[in-house]
Amino acid sequence: MRRSRLALLCLLALALAVAACGGGDDGSSSGGGAGSGGGDEPPRTPVLGASGDEEPEGPQLGFPVFATKNTTRVAGADPVADAAAVAQAVYPSRTPETRPRLVVLADIDDWRGAISAAQLAAKPLRAPILFTDEGELPEATDAALAQLAPAGAPEAGRAQVIRIGAAAAEADDYRSRTVQGANPAAIAAGIDRLQTAAAKGNSDAVVVASSDSPDYAMPAAGWAAKSGEPVLWTTRDELPPETRAAIRAHRRPSIYVLGPPEAVSDRVLQQLRKLGETRRVAGADPVETAIAFARFSDGDFGWNVVDPGHGLVFASVARPADAGAAAPLSASGSYGPLLLIEEARALPPPVQEYLLDIQPGYDEDPVRGVYNHGWLMGDESAVSADVQARIDTLLEIQPVDTSD
Repeated sequence: MRRSRLALLCLLALALAVAACGGGDDGSSSGGGAGSGGGDEPPRTPVLGASGDEEPEGPQLGFPVFATKNTTRVAGADPVADAAAVAQAVYPSRTPETRPRLVVLADIDDWRGAISAAQLAAKPLRAPILFTDEGELPEATDAALAQLAPAGAPEAGRAQVIRIGAAAAEADDYRSRTVQGANPAAIAAGIDRLQTAAAKGNSDAVVVASSDSPDYAMPAAGWAAKSGEPVLWTTRDELPPETRAAIRAHRRPSIYVLGPPEAVSDRVLQQLRKLGETRRVAGADPVETAIAFARFSDGDFGWNVVDPGHGLVFASVARPADAGAAAPLSASGSYGPLLLIEEARALPPPVQEYLLDIQPGYDEDPVRGVYNHGWLMGDESAVSADVQARIDTLLEIQPVDTSD
C-alpha cells in the first residue's frame, strides 16, 4: 500500500484521539515549545490514558491539534484514514444500535463516485463511506469495516456493503451489491436508483455538478448526505444522457447547478431547463461557491446557514475524496455544510468573513446562547494548527454589547 501504515493504525487505534499522526512537520502538534523543558530532554506532553504525574509512555493526546473548545480534527494523512475515522465517530459500534446497517466502499481515486455515494448516507440507509485502494482493502478500511460490523439493510436487499463502481475492492464475508456504470454519470444515476428504491420515492430536487471540477463539486456531498437528494454529473458544455435520464425519473424536479459558468456552462443550464426549473448556486471561486451553497435556501432545499448555532465541516480542495469521507458529519450530530480551505496555512478571507457573520453571541449568560462547532478533515498538511486556532476563535460565542 502506498498509504502511511503508521498514520492509519494510530488513527484507528485511538478512534480520533491522536491528531499527531500524519501531522505537520513544524512540530506544532507536539505540545512542546517554550516552558516544556530544556536541553535534550523531550517535551513532557499529555498522553492517552496517563495521569498527570506519570512518565509519558503512551500516545500523545494531541491537544490543541486533535481538538479545541470549538473544533474537532479528523487527523488522517489521507482520505482513506479520514473515512475510517469518520465512520467510527458517527457509528461508535459499541452496541447494536450504534452500528450502521450498511457500509459503502468506493475507490480512493474515484472522487465523483464518493461524492455521489454520499446520497446513501441519508435516511433510510445512513451508510458511511470507506475507501478501497487499487482493488484492495487498506488496513484502516479493513479494521473499520470489522469494527462497524454492518448487519445488513432490508431496503437494499439485506446487503451489508455497497460497492461503488468496478474498481472498488470486494469485501469477503459480507453480503454486497455493486453499483455499476460506464462513467461517473452512469454510476451516479445507479446510486440514485438505489436510494430511490430504498426511500420508496423520488426526491423533489437534484444537484448537478461538474465532473471535471472537484473543487466546485465537493460541497454537494454533505447536502446529499443530509437530504438524500442525488448529485448528478455533467461536463462543462454537454449534459450526459445518463444524467438526463436520471433527472427525468424524478419527474421535473427542482434542479440546482453547483458552480459558475466556467464549471457548468450556460449551455448546460439551457439543456437542464427543459427537464425542470433550474437555478445556479455559485460564487467567484470554489471557496465562495461553498459559502454561497451554505447560505442558499429555496423552499425545502438548502442549508440556509445564515445565523449562529450550526455544525460546519472544513476540508482542503487538494483532497476531494475527503468530501465523501466527511459527508456523514453533515448528516448527524450538529449537522452542517462543507466549507473549503485552499491553502493549509491560510484561512481564506471569505471563510473568515462568513464565520464572523454567523458567530454566536450572548447578552447576559452564554449558557443560554447557541453554539457553532467545526470538524476539520485531515492532518496539518490539509489544515494547519494555526488555521484551526483561527477557526476556533471565530466559532467561539462572544459577548454582545447592548448598552447603546
